[in-house]
Amino acid sequence: MEKSVYHASLKKMQESGATAEYCHGWATGALGNTALEEQRVTDDYTAGYEDGKNGIADGYKSWIKRHA
Repeated sequence: MEKSVYHASLKKMQESGATAEYCHGWATGALGNTALEEQRVTDDYTAGYEDGKNGIADGYKSWIKRHA
C-alpha cells in the first residue's frame, strides 16, 4: 500500500470516529506487522487487522463509535 493512501485512509477513519482499536488493528494489518497476542485483541482490533491485511479501506464504517 502506498504511503499516501495509508495515511489518508487512517486519517479518514480517525476523523470519522472509528474506534481506536479498529484503527490500530487496521494500521497493523496494512503494514504487514504481526497481530497482537490473542489475550489482548478485541473484536474491533481483529476486524481492523483483517481489513488492513486485505487492503480494505472502508470497513471502518461498521466500527464508528456510537454516542448515546
